[in-house]
Amino acid sequence: MHELAPYAVCSINSRGRRIEEESSPGRTEFQRDRDRIIHSTAFRRLEYKTQVFVNHEGDLFRTRLTHSLEVAQIGRSVARNLRLNEDLVEAIALAHDLGHTPFGHAGQDALNDCMKDYGGFEHNLQSLRVVDVLEERYGAFDGLNLCFETREGILKHCARKNARRLGDVGERFLTDQRPSLEAQLANLADEIAYNNHDIDDGLRSGLITQEQLEGVGLFSRHLALAKNQHPGISGRRLIHETVRRMINTLVADLIRQSAINIADARPDDLSAVRAAPVLIGFSNKILREQQELKKFLRDNLYRHYQVARMSTKARHTIEMLFNAFHSDILLLPPKYQTKYSQGKHQAIADYIAGMTDRYAIREYRRLFAIDET
Repeated sequence: MHELAPYAVCSINSRGRRIEEESSPGRTEFQRDRDRIIHSTAFRRLEYKTQVFVNHEGDLFRTRLTHSLEVAQIGRSVARNLRLNEDLVEAIALAHDLGHTPFGHAGQDALNDCMKDYGGFEHNLQSLRVVDVLEERYGAFDGLNLCFETREGILKHCARKNARRLGDVGERFLTDQRPSLEAQLANLADEIAYNNHDIDDGLRSGLITQEQLEGVGLFSRHLALAKNQHPGISGRRLIHETVRRMINTLVADLIRQSAINIADARPDDLSAVRAAPVLIGFSNKILREQQELKKFLRDNLYRHYQVARMSTKARHTIEMLFNAFHSDILLLPPKYQTKYSQGKHQAIADYIAGMTDRYAIREYRRLFAIDET
């Protein structure tokens, strides 16, 4: 590993694990976290959870798994340039979507509505719950017993009412402190990945067109560069050349502007990072272009009538499943019936949030189709 900056997270300044364990002779603590995440059941399920398009709509669209891998790749690249802890960034990136429901944001919104009288549902909080409680792999503890800094990075957002009951990992939301630079970086690597790859998936699906995107500054600028360097290029190859240039510009700007921010703030250790403003970020110009792109995707892709139709089906599926289990807990698998007696509605949320797209569809058919068993 490259030499870390004094304000980066390392084993020496880590707050460690909730349950103390012997160190590994061949791996750092954050490499162990990464490996535990990769081998978890929740990580494997990401292969069949989607971003925008439901899993059965096509084999070429992004899933939560491919997205998480892309976030990890972008994050590691930036971390190396800023002398941050690559392994921690990778661990956070790979775990950040573990708590996401089936059917993307539509599923999350539906489950939050179902849980509104029982504390609501936040996918970031659920991701933390997965690694802290729900994974069942070790004899000595529930969850994965990850390091504090990995858990902190997974919890990107958190309502104050939830932060109060989370102990140390929720403290920063109550004291107005920042997470590590590695956590800040993983958050923006996530943004770079999903914005640019939703362009690719949107064009592949035909829901948005290249002509529409030519009105978006960030896209049109890089489209022109791709055409200029490769005259006559068209189709998928032109899109790939454009999108990869966009990602490269965003990554380069993130490295450059973050380095300037760090130099201006001059944090000499991790405590100074926590007390400083957010230091990982884009330049004002690129930030404006990113916001323009996000608005375009929101207006033209996420609110497209075909996406809206699928989202309505997704919401209906989640709501029907929740209401059925709420009405009769005997419809839950025995394991979750036991959990329901201990945690009531949280057990239903855990069961539904852990489903893949296709499992949720199958479970819906089992419960409501007369010819399914």
